[in-house]
Amino acid sequence: MNVEKIKVMKISRQPSPVKIMIDQKQLENVESFKCLGSILTNDGRCTCEIKCRIAMAKAAFNKKRTLFTSTLDLELKKKLVKCYVWSIALYGAETWTLWAVEQRHLESFEMWCWRRMEKISWNDHVRKEDVLLRVKEQRNILHEICKRKAHWIGHILRRNCLLQRVTEGKIQGRIEVTGRQGRRHRKLLDDLKERRGYSHLKEEALDGTIWRARFGRGFGPVVRQTTK
Repeated sequence: MNVEKIKVMKISRQPSPVKIMIDQKQLENVESFKCLGSILTNDGRCTCEIKCRIAMAKAAFNKKRTLFTSTLDLELKKKLVKCYVWSIALYGAETWTLWAVEQRHLESFEMWCWRRMEKISWNDHVRKEDVLLRVKEQRNILHEICKRKAHWIGHILRRNCLLQRVTEGKIQGRIEVTGRQGRRHRKLLDDLKERRGYSHLKEEALDGTIWRARFGRGFGPVVRQTTK
């Protein structure tokens, strides 16, 4: 048997893509598409969406640069940045599954905002800790995402809906992929277990008093206290 016949046999053994028909029209298989303003990819990761969101947020910051770098009160400028810029960057963040590389991108974007707001150039060689001292902040963007996830998953757990079953992986009929090499795909439930403890969240979500006490107004970003 020659090499060409072996190649043909290997290709023929590969599973054919699933064809989905709606109204006698076949849906096209794509690598990514936008749904409700968010980019969804076939690998299930959020890297592309996060990069796109950060780029949009930086463009929004540059449009209002004169406002953010003005002589307004520091606390007011920080509120404007978080309201106008962070809201664009963190759109849909409650459903993100963050890997280490995505976390670094978000923290770099956070420092980019504070440096631009204080007119600190990279050539000034100012350390990140000194920048945070100037703006009286700590690394809060990942904390904000964690808070949004907690609020979002709390609504899902109290409703006992289809979305809860999908999140917990209790839907039957999933396609098993064999022969995949490397680490398995990280799921949203893995992220929730690691950050907040999913079992504890599930118990606390059923009690509204405990939930409000844990994730109420006091569950806010941490502010660095400057020493006199």
